[in-house]
Amino acid sequence: MSTRAGIVVTGTEVLSGWISDRNGPWVSQRLRETGVEVAHLTVCGDRPDDLLAQLCFLADQKVDLIVTTGGLGPTADDLTVATVAEFSGRDVVRDATMAQTIESVIRNWRKYSDDLPSSIVASIEKQALIPEGAEAIPPTGTAPGVAVPATDELPAVLVLPGPPRELRSMWPAAMQTGPVVRALTDRVPAILQTIRAYGLSEPDLAVSLTEAQKTVDGFDSLEITTCMRGGELEISTQFTENAASAYDALAAFLVERHSDRIYATDGSQIDDLLIAGLAGRTIVTAESCTGGLVAARLTDRAGSSAYMLGGVVSYSNDVKTGAIDVPAEMIAEHGAVSEQVARAMAEGVAAHLHADVAISTTGIAGPGGAVPGKPVGTVCISIAVAGRKTITVTRHFRGDRRQVRELTVDAAMHLAVDALADATR
Repeated sequence: MSTRAGIVVTGTEVLSGWISDRNGPWVSQRLRETGVEVAHLTVCGDRPDDLLAQLCFLADQKVDLIVTTGGLGPTADDLTVATVAEFSGRDVVRDATMAQTIESVIRNWRKYSDDLPSSIVASIEKQALIPEGAEAIPPTGTAPGVAVPATDELPAVLVLPGPPRELRSMWPAAMQTGPVVRALTDRVPAILQTIRAYGLSEPDLAVSLTEAQKTVDGFDSLEITTCMRGGELEISTQFTENAASAYDALAAFLVERHSDRIYATDGSQIDDLLIAGLAGRTIVTAESCTGGLVAARLTDRAGSSAYMLGGVVSYSNDVKTGAIDVPAEMIAEHGAVSEQVARAMAEGVAAHLHADVAISTTGIAGPGGAVPGKPVGTVCISIAVAGRKTITVTRHFRGDRRQVRELTVDAAMHLAVDALADATR
C-alpha cells in the first residue's frame, strides 16, 4: 500500500489571489517522484482556526504525512508552528541550538556586532519555538522547518517555510528527518513517465484511452493524468514496477495512434529538442507580436549563451525596415502580418546578427488590430536555417492576448524543431 500525503498551503495572499501558489504543485511533484500518493492539496488563510480545520480534515482522510508551507516568520500572523503543536497535542518548547543558529544567520545577514535590538531578539525566540518532541530543520532563510512525529491517531507533519526559494533549499534536509523517513517507510516506489504531444486535443486522447482500456492488459493499474499547457498536451502516468509492461503497452498504443503529434515519450520538453537540434548552431529572433517571449524562452536555461546570440523586438514597422531590412514596400503591399514579412524578418535578423538559425513572429494578438481577412489571432511564423529554404506558416489562435502570444511561442518552438530536423536529413 502506498503512502498518502496531504498538503496545506497557508497564506492569505495566496488564498486571495494576490500571488500564485508556487509551493503546493512543487511539493506535490516531489512527493509523487518518491512514490507518495498526494490525496489533497488545500489553501487556507493566515487564521489558526482555518489551518487547524485543514489539519483535522487531512487526519480524518487517513493520510500518513501532512506538509504545510508558510506561516513560519517572526510576525504576528505567522502561527503555523503553534497551530500544528495544538493539532498534535504538544506544548511548544525553546530549541536553544536553533535559537543560536537563527541569531547567527541574522548577525551575518545584517552585520550586527553589538547587542541585538529587542525586536530582533523577540523574533528569534518566536522562531526557535517548536512542538515538544519534534525535530527542527535548519533554516535556509531565518525560519527553521519542523518535522513532527506521527502517533497512533495522527499523521506526521512537516512544516516548511513559505518563500519558494527557502522551501526548495530546505527540502532535501526535510526528507531526511526521522518523522518523515518513518512516515514514508511503507511506501511503494512509483514510476512516473510523461508523454508530450503537440496538436493533440484532450477529447481525441480520451477516445484513444477508452480504446486502450479495452486492449491493454493491466490498464487499470495505471494512474493517467492529462494536462493542456498552451498548445501542448502532457500525458503523465504513475505506476508501480509490476505494472511497467502495461505502461509500455499503453505508450506503444498511443504512439501508433498519434505518431504525428507525439513528440516525446521520455518526458523531454520541446526546449530540450530544440537545443539538441541546434547541434552547435547559433540562433537569433525577430519578434513583433510576441515582444521578446521567444527570446526569453530560448534564454531561460543556464548555458544558453552557447547557442543564443540575441534578438530584435521589431514591434513597429520602422524597426522592421530600419533594423532588419524588411522592405517598406513589402509591408505596404502585404501588411506587417504576412508570410512575406515574417520571412524577411527571419532572414534579415539572421544576416544582421550572423546566426545559423532565426525565428520570427508577426501577428495580431488582440484585442484590437483585426483587418479584413486577418482576424485577431492571426500569426505568421518563419524559421530561417542557413543553407536551407526558409519555412513560413500562418496560424490562427483562439484566446485573449496572453493566450495568443503564448500559443505563438509554442508554435515557433515546434516549427523550429521541425525545420532543424529537416536540415539534418
